[in-house]
Amino acid sequence: MALVGKLEVTIKINRLPTEVTTDKNGWKEFQVDFGKRGARVSLRPRMWNRLEQAANTHPHWIAVITGQMGDDVQKGIFKLLEPNLQVFEYTPKTPSGEAKPEETKADGGKANEPAPAAAPEKTDEKQAASPPGD
Repeated sequence: MALVGKLEVTIKINRLPTEVTTDKNGWKEFQVDFGKRGARVSLRPRMWNRLEQAANTHPHWIAVITGQMGDDVQKGIFKLLEPNLQVFEYTPKTPSGEAKPEETKADGGKANEPAPAAAPEKTDEKQAASPPGD
């Protein structure tokens, strides 16, 4: 007998969809492409408002939409069932990107600058090695 499981899909977006249709109940429907496949997502008005609010108030945000994989509505496009939405604000990775050029400058400018990180280990080794040698 086959094991019964549940297939859930997680979709991450960082832009507000542009091609959106609204049904009679106010639900917003849009399509997300993944390359060879795609999903049609229908969000309640409250969820859509959270997306719009994130796009208007946060310069960098990401939305995570989870749900169950439903039937195909077109070839290669499935309907996302029971969608759930979470929106997160994030800071871009530019601070770590700025640190890398400084490290490369340190590597290119002086070969001794990466050594201070290893220097405390060497000083501990020298201190440990000094007493028996004295």
